[in-house]
Amino acid sequence: MKLLLVRHGETDWNTKSWIQGRTDISLNANGERQAKALGDRLLERGIHLTRIYTSHLKRARQTASIISAMIGVPFAVEEGLEEMHLGAWEGKTWSNVQKDFSAEYEKWRTNRRYTRMPEGESYQDLLDRLVPALKRILEKEEGDALVVTHSACIMTLLSYLHKTPFEDMRNYRIGNAQICELEEEQIQKAYQEDYGRP
Repeated sequence: MKLLLVRHGETDWNTKSWIQGRTDISLNANGERQAKALGDRLLERGIHLTRIYTSHLKRARQTASIISAMIGVPFAVEEGLEEMHLGAWEGKTWSNVQKDFSAEYEKWRTNRRYTRMPEGESYQDLLDRLVPALKRILEKEEGDALVVTHSACIMTLLSYLHKTPFEDMRNYRIGNAQICELEEEQIQKAYQEDYGRP
């Protein structure tokens, strides 16, 4: 079994390089086109999916809905797949954050995994909800599933699975409506090792 992780389609905040986090932004017209193009690619590849799971945020749900309609596979919201909560930094650019939150930004930059943004989460907090959410999906499905989520979720998960320092997670940057394929064994192994349950 595979999980096909997909980043949602483009939003206007993506084009402006504004930090989105939990701010509930809709897809723009290009984001809708990207989701349709992804649906076409899935059809062309003949990938058989049992279900689509999505974050509850609009940009992810809209992406999932478009793909669902195209490939005829139902979708469901799964808690834990939502974007990282970036707290007081949301709605700003990273250059704004460096200027307005210089001390907090420097602490986060040098200890990215465990430092929480003001009023937000750490990357470890994200993992602590994301990995169990993926495990729940694996328990529900017998075939491949598509998971529509967010860039920080995918970069954090790949850093964790590949034991990459979180300060280097940009090595795993993923574009809007792009796919990252994971084998069931990768998630199961990580869950068993770090969460202590079979």
